[in-house]
Amino acid sequence: MRKVETKKNTNDAWAKVHEVIKGPVSHPDDYTTGLTAQICNDHYAAISTDDNYRTLRSKVMASDNMCYITEMEVFRMLDTLPPTATGLDMIPAWFLRHGAPIFVAPLAQLFQQSLANGVAPRQWKTSVITPVPKVATPTQPSDIRPISIAPVLSRSL
Repeated sequence: MRKVETKKNTNDAWAKVHEVIKGPVSHPDDYTTGLTAQICNDHYAAISTDDNYRTLRSKVMASDNMCYITEMEVFRMLDTLPPTATGLDMIPAWFLRHGAPIFVAPLAQLFQQSLANGVAPRQWKTSVITPVPKVATPTQPSDIRPISIAPVLSRSL
């Protein structure tokens, strides 16, 4: 029983150290203010519209021979990927960094085709949106900032 108490005391002590250094830890699930995902979604959909917006026509792009992505450029990019959040494709940056020698050729070709055709893969256009509070206790949708995390390969391209 003594060992369990010591472990709990140690965990509590480290939690306090982290709180002093980084500030109190809060999580969006901790809020009991009545804000739901649907309320936040409706709020951001309402403020993100522009009455003057017109859908653009698809552009025909001329191929530029000067825009060629080499395998070496892709390797350097993968080899220097910083630790970052994983997108909806669930491919972590560390996996791409360590597998760079294997992934270089197909990714260089995919990047090249994507730029030549002016089209990115649909999966790369999907993001995970995480609500982050702007204030300690959010009470309205404007108190929450939506943070969008796109797939690592999309950000790399």
